[in-house]
Amino acid sequence: MYWTLELASYLDDAPWPATKDELIDYAIRSGAPLEVIENLQELEDDGEPYESIEEVWPDYPTNDDYFYNADEL
Repeated sequence: MYWTLELASYLDDAPWPATKDELIDYAIRSGAPLEVIENLQELEDDGEPYESIEEVWPDYPTNDDYFYNADEL
């Protein structure tokens, strides 16, 4: 399983929280590339919903990753 920012972006508007099956269904309906669906199929399925993209891909960049202090420039 590998994620890129481009692949993960297809799940930005997913109906969070969502189970593995719901995410796969959403990816298919939204026309996501096959790689996204394959990645989702490889996720562990314990029946609990995923709360956000960060639970699917822990390295997903957040707004904090792009934060900088303008005073330091």
